[in-house]
Amino acid sequence: MLEWDVIVIGAGAAGLFCAIEAGKRGRKVLVIEHADRVGKKIAISGGGRCNFTNIHTSPENFISANPHFCKSALARFTPADFVSLVEKHGIKYHEKKLGQLFCDGSSAAIIDMLLKESAAAGVEILYGCEVLKVGKDNLFSTQTNHGNFASSSLVIATGGLSIAPLGATDLGYRIARQFGLRIEETKPGLVPLTLSPEVQRRLIKISGVSLDAVVSCSGKSFRENILVTHRGLSGPAILQISSYWKPGVQIELNLLPDQNILDILKQNQSSGVELANLLSSYMPKRFAQAWCELFALTKPLRQYEPSELDEIAHKIHHLHIRPSGTEGFKKAEVTAGGVATSELSSKTMEARRVPGLYFIGEVVDVTGHLGGYNFQWAWASGFAAGQFA
Repeated sequence: MLEWDVIVIGAGAAGLFCAIEAGKRGRKVLVIEHADRVGKKIAISGGGRCNFTNIHTSPENFISANPHFCKSALARFTPADFVSLVEKHGIKYHEKKLGQLFCDGSSAAIIDMLLKESAAAGVEILYGCEVLKVGKDNLFSTQTNHGNFASSSLVIATGGLSIAPLGATDLGYRIARQFGLRIEETKPGLVPLTLSPEVQRRLIKISGVSLDAVVSCSGKSFRENILVTHRGLSGPAILQISSYWKPGVQIELNLLPDQNILDILKQNQSSGVELANLLSSYMPKRFAQAWCELFALTKPLRQYEPSELDEIAHKIHHLHIRPSGTEGFKKAEVTAGGVATSELSSKTMEARRVPGLYFIGEVVDVTGHLGGYNFQWAWASGFAAGQFA
């Protein structure tokens, strides 16, 4: 049985970064990856340009049963630290919006950077390597289709259940349970929401229409675009709120956050303008027409009673919708929930009751908002574990 100092299961963002840091310390590191190449999720992120961090990262941008857990790792490896590494490799980047940093070119530049850093740190990567069984005596044993390996440290960087077509599995959670670690309930995060078949039928003709809105749920609000899809609602604001949404709960949409639509309606009431035409001045025409079909049959404004105008304004600024569900892990960008943070050291990411066993990245119950935060958690948690594994 071949022996290593550190075995990392998973060659994604967190796993590679941890391996690099451990290798820099002179540790003999093997990374096991079941796919035929590293960083599949990195490759498709940010539309292929990789939103590799967010300069405004703070603990408030993360969801966890223990909101304080992420503070230690985030403080010890910051967005500025990762940007320095990006600049060292001559990768050109830009801020798109809201602190989100993207490669000017392809996300392949970030993958290439990680592979170069891994090689420099003496890290060995084994591709197409499926983990069959993990155990622990004096050392950890990892049985694979490429042979059996032993190590004093074992790092689980397997990711979550999201984007199953890329090969996502529950391996990390199975290993955690095997060693008696608790799992916070997992669910799709940053995922499109679905609507009832009746509402879907009415909205299908405006599939593809987007507009700026404020979306609120469970005391959280996000302002960005929402997008009508053939199954329901998507777009950045919907993806953000989905991580807070629970089945059966309503979400609230403010479709015109910069306007007081009641004042506008009253100012135009004496005119002959129809409601749908007036709303089309403030939102996409197709959306305005569909909204009227659903919530207020369009007619000239002077034909509405004052109470009807109040109701129209309320449904534009406080539109309540009860999603029927989500599009699931197949479309989710991340997995919310995961290995309970109460089981891990926030400083080292090591399992408190299993010395030498570490969990990092998405497999842990730390979920970032949309916009580069989940990558920053991957770098930071990988860096933390890499200092000790």
